[in-house]
Amino acid sequence: MTEFSTAGYLDMDLLRFTTAGSVDDGKSTLIGRLLYDSKSIFEDQYEAIRASSEKRGEEYVNLALLTDGLRAEREQGITIDVAYRYFATPKRKFIIADTPGHIQYTRNMVTGASTANAAIILIDARKGVIEQTMRHTYIASLLRIPHVIVCVNKMDLVDFKKEVFEQIKKDYEAFAAKLDTTDIHFLPISALKGDNVVDASKNMKWYKGPTLMYLLENIKISNDQNHSDARFPVQYVIRPMNSEYHDYRGYAGRITGGVFKKGDAITVLPGGLTSKIKSIDTLNNSLEEAFAPMSVTLTLEDEIDISRGDMIVKTDNQPEATQDIDVMVCWLAEKKLQPNGKYALKHTSKEVRCVIKEIQYKVNINTLEKIEDDKTIGLNDIACLTLRTTSPLIVDKYKKNRNTGSLILIDESTNVTVGAGMII
Repeated sequence: MTEFSTAGYLDMDLLRFTTAGSVDDGKSTLIGRLLYDSKSIFEDQYEAIRASSEKRGEEYVNLALLTDGLRAEREQGITIDVAYRYFATPKRKFIIADTPGHIQYTRNMVTGASTANAAIILIDARKGVIEQTMRHTYIASLLRIPHVIVCVNKMDLVDFKKEVFEQIKKDYEAFAAKLDTTDIHFLPISALKGDNVVDASKNMKWYKGPTLMYLLENIKISNDQNHSDARFPVQYVIRPMNSEYHDYRGYAGRITGGVFKKGDAITVLPGGLTSKIKSIDTLNNSLEEAFAPMSVTLTLEDEIDISRGDMIVKTDNQPEATQDIDVMVCWLAEKKLQPNGKYALKHTSKEVRCVIKEIQYKVNINTLEKIEDDKTIGLNDIACLTLRTTSPLIVDKYKKNRNTGSLILIDESTNVTVGAGMII
């Protein structure tokens, strides 16, 4: 593996990306190729998959076996769960979420993509843009993934023809124009042969753009966080109660948006009490300022009643407090959504109960049409709902902040997460 100093490693940017595509488009092979060509796997891992490939009677080393970890996946040669992989290059750290291609595993893609900076959408060069391509692009747009990389794979099976790539690019752009996705990159690749994955292709000299690895290392993610609207959901109140810190009262949590500085005038919601930031503390020192997504402890100049679930914001920039919330929900459970049903709801660090006030419509993911006459919401369906909560939530639109704009619904009888929601 490539070696770096520990200090440098810890200071590097972290890019989270997800892969999506139809069955057999080569997602797992692409990830295996990324890991292998970037020297991010050990020799014994490579030998293990080489032996496994030989045993299966395959003519080449099947790099997809690096990610297809479940026995059922290996037997079928497909991905049916979200597989996470971690690797690093001298420029950046990465977390990959390899998500399934089947229609019935849409929920897995939503899970894997919910925190991603980038989405790699694979298209089989022989098949072009298909329904699953549109479905995954719609979900990427719905989840506000900032960067989309469209990899036209298996170019070796179409003789590396430029016109095949250009036609697929044209078809994809026509569909994507209907969505709110702006930063789209197109690459012709062969995951099996390694063309344009880590190393530039010798077979496609007509392509003058970057390789996939170059794109992943250099995509700018500093603006993916909302640094304008300061949001700090309180997770825990710290009271050491010892002689050294007898009067210490701090509020611990992760900043989900914006920048906080010492001396900032803040308001605690939903109560509306105000104060100023006295200090911003970490384990080892105090900071003059902190920003998303840092985890810190804030102390205030005034002693006011704050508890888990409250949100500290800047007084001159406050989110909405509301009990009626419109959300786009991806239904994750086998058990259908109950109209007027009651569910537990978790939003940032706050937990409340809610009732399904109205099912506005369901989305046909293939055509993007709204289905208003069928209000039956089952596994993998995406629908627009109106929820009524038992107490106010401090929310932003998902478009504005992916952290304060998202929530989950939980079945209280089973404690199973049944829905992932984006506030609109």
